[in-house]
Amino acid sequence: MSISLRAITSRAAAPARRALAGLLTTTLAFTGLAGANAAHAEGTIRIAEQFGVVYLLLNVARDQHLIEQEGRKQGLDIKVDWVKLSGGAAVNDALLSGSIDIAGAGTGPLFTVWDRTHGRQNVKGVASLGNFPYYLVSDNPNVKTIADFTSKDRIAVPAVGVSVQSRVLQYAAAKQWGDKQFDKLDSLTQAIPHPDATAAIIANSSLITGHFGNPPFQQQELAGNPKAHIVLNSYDVLGGPSSATVLYATEKYRNENPKTYHAFVAALADAARLIAANPEQAADIYIRVNDSKIDRALLVKILRDPQVQFKIAPQNTLGLAQFMYRVGAIRNEPKSWRDYFFDDPATAGGS
Repeated sequence: MSISLRAITSRAAAPARRALAGLLTTTLAFTGLAGANAAHAEGTIRIAEQFGVVYLLLNVARDQHLIEQEGRKQGLDIKVDWVKLSGGAAVNDALLSGSIDIAGAGTGPLFTVWDRTHGRQNVKGVASLGNFPYYLVSDNPNVKTIADFTSKDRIAVPAVGVSVQSRVLQYAAAKQWGDKQFDKLDSLTQAIPHPDATAAIIANSSLITGHFGNPPFQQQELAGNPKAHIVLNSYDVLGGPSSATVLYATEKYRNENPKTYHAFVAALADAARLIAANPEQAADIYIRVNDSKIDRALLVKILRDPQVQFKIAPQNTLGLAQFMYRVGAIRNEPKSWRDYFFDDPATAGGS
C-alpha cells in the first residue's frame, strides 16, 4: 500500500498537521500569486485534487491527456498544472487566493465556498466526480453506531467542520439527536490526511479510533485490520447514491476561459466513459498516476462495485445543502442544485 504511518504517534500530532496544512496553503498561494494577478489567458488550467479513487476521473484525464486532446479539437493548446492538497479548507483557500482554477473537494466545501462567495466570486460546481459510499470505519469494538462514540474516541476526517465527511457526520448526528445537537461529535474529530489515517487504523494506533474516509482507504482498513468495521455509510445518511466529491470554479474563470472550460468538462466525460468500458485499465491508471501499492484485485473490485458510479452530473446533493442552511452552516438557502452548480448541458441531468 502507498501509505505510511508518518509521525502519528500521539494526539499532539493533530495540531501540527493543521499548522502544516496552513503552511502548505500559504506557500501555494504565494507561488501562484503572480499568475493570479495577471490576466488569465485561454489555454491554461490549474487543477487541485486530493487523495483516493474518488479522484479517478482526474487521474484518467491526466494520464490519457484528455484535456489536451479536447483542447486541440478547438484549436487550443492547453497547459495543465496539477496540485495535490489535503482537505477542503486548503482547497478553498487555494481557489480564493487565485492559486488554482479548478478545485476538487467534497460537497461540504463546495457549499461553504458557494455561500461565502455568493454575489462576489460566485464559485459554483463544475461537475461531479461520481457517486461513492463513504464509510466511517472504527477499530473500537464497542462502537457499533455513532451513538457509541465517547470522549475517549477520536475520528479522523480530512478537514474538521468543512469536509464532506465532517458535514455528513453532522447530518447523521442531527438525525440521531436533533438539529440543535448537529455538532455533538465535532469535538472528537481531527484533521488527518486519508493515507495517514488509514495507516493508523490498520496499525491499531491509539491516535484515532475512527476514520471517515473514502475509497480505497476505507476498503484497505477493512481488509487490513480484523477489528475494523463500518459504523456509518454516507448513502444511509443521504438517502441513497449521492455525489460526495465534486469540482468547482469561480464564475470569472468560467466566463474568461470558455474553450478551456469546455475542454475540461468534455475530458471528464471522456474519462467516465473509459472507466465504465474498461475498469481494469482504469485501475492500472490509478496505480500508475498515484504510484500506489494498493492490491490491484481490491481496486478492481471497488471499481466494479455497483454502488460506485462514475458520472459527471451531480446526484442527490440538495439534502445536505439544505441541512447546512438549516443549522446555520451557510447563510444562503439553496432551493435547487442548480443554485450551486453552473448551468451546463453536460450536467443537465443532475439533482
